[in-house]
Amino acid sequence: MVRRARQARGSKTENTQAPASPFIKRSLPFFDILDDEKIHTLERQVDWIIQDIGIAFRDDPVALDLWRSEGVKIDGDIVRAPADWIRSLCAKAPKQFAQLARNPERSVQIGGNNQVFAPIYGAPFVRDLEGGRRYGDIASFDDLVRLTYMLPSLHHGGFVTCEPCDVPVNKRHLDMLLAHMTLSDKPHLGAITEMSRAQDSVDMAEIVFGKDVMDANCVIMGNVNTNSPLLVDKVVTEAARVYSTRGQGMVVVPFILSGAMGPVSTAASVAQAMAEAMMVCAYIQLLRPGAPFVLGNFLSSMSLKSGAPTFGMPEPVISNYAIGQLARRAGLPLRCGGSLTASKIEDGQAAYESADSMHSTMLAGANFVLHSAGWLEGGLCTGFEKLVMDADRLGSYQKILAGGLDTSDEALASDAYEEVAPGGHFLGSAHTMRNYSDAFYEPKLSNSENVESWEEAGAEDMRMRAFKRWKNLLKDYEAPAIDPAMKEELEAFVARRKSDMPDAWY
Repeated sequence: MVRRARQARGSKTENTQAPASPFIKRSLPFFDILDDEKIHTLERQVDWIIQDIGIAFRDDPVALDLWRSEGVKIDGDIVRAPADWIRSLCAKAPKQFAQLARNPERSVQIGGNNQVFAPIYGAPFVRDLEGGRRYGDIASFDDLVRLTYMLPSLHHGGFVTCEPCDVPVNKRHLDMLLAHMTLSDKPHLGAITEMSRAQDSVDMAEIVFGKDVMDANCVIMGNVNTNSPLLVDKVVTEAARVYSTRGQGMVVVPFILSGAMGPVSTAASVAQAMAEAMMVCAYIQLLRPGAPFVLGNFLSSMSLKSGAPTFGMPEPVISNYAIGQLARRAGLPLRCGGSLTASKIEDGQAAYESADSMHSTMLAGANFVLHSAGWLEGGLCTGFEKLVMDADRLGSYQKILAGGLDTSDEALASDAYEEVAPGGHFLGSAHTMRNYSDAFYEPKLSNSENVESWEEAGAEDMRMRAFKRWKNLLKDYEAPAIDPAMKEELEAFVARRKSDMPDAWY
């Protein structure tokens, strides 16, 4: 379909409390845990997997033909290639790139010293204090898109904030894309589960941005998982052919439960994740040199008694730090971590596990972080209260990452010492009056009052305060401005595509 060239349009909305920057420009140093010997040991293991073990590219003869045309030896569907060649291909991917948003003021930079937070992805269930646990539906999905838009610590919309299970499987991606493109003006991901759905995502993005802008910029990305261990299926390679050949971004994430989809040792799983992701990066660079790519790592420990994944544990925390160093050495933007927990509700377990997981993600330098907010039940459930609670903490992380320690003349406050006598206080000093509004990060949900005041106000715990907050946010929601002609064209595209196919529920 021929699109008329047009610039993406949008406007600021006061109720979103938009931050000074739509993403984090990191000033905090990275936390590197590997010495040179360990780095080289892991990189030798990565190269050995690529060259001697190989990665299977399954059920997609087009992908195998591309490898074969480059002179790569293929045994069945297993691709083995010289590691130095694979690394040279990966070097063609940009170390940093922009993803444009419909509102240019919300465009993000991915890679380098930048960090971008996005909400949970892929949960079939939702939970809140009023409705309890239930299958996700389109109404819940739309509300989660609205909330993500309104929370300034979430820079990116993600995509499947929950599965709208009341919409046919083969059509729900259209409704989800329409919601992201009209209810929010932040950047977002597209569909990947079937090639035509990926194509719908790219076609709808072209309606928003116009062909000329899309040809020169990344405006949408696909997020895919390798089928660990050591298997890349056609969901990945077909999605790459849709997104990458148009110059759009791909986030490729090996999902490894150590002891199941990878060896039980963390070092082996980290090396495996690097090998799997780098092989897909190389494939993408063969499709289109310079196509944006994000190297992902989702490594979890597991209970060896039950087989259930565990989160916030020391092994995946260590893997975040290690994969951060390896990704930077490979020159590739990184996705890992998030506010992860196996807890079913927003309780102490959720707080501890999410904090440990997210804090290591922050220090490790993940450039793009899915699951930053809302994750419950090992990713099976999106919590409305959890979403706003996590976002509250993300604001704190953002100040740590971006602020560092200010040592300016104003921060050293010399005039305040001259004004305040020994034994006095600084509460009414001119320096305090100048800086009180932004001197400290003030979380929306924490209660720091004395116990008497807390009891008089109803003795509400964090979950109840979070419940009231997201309810009030939705009451105050105002949709961002959008060109009526653009919205009409998007809605017509969705209606036409839905009419082209019967409903499918599996």
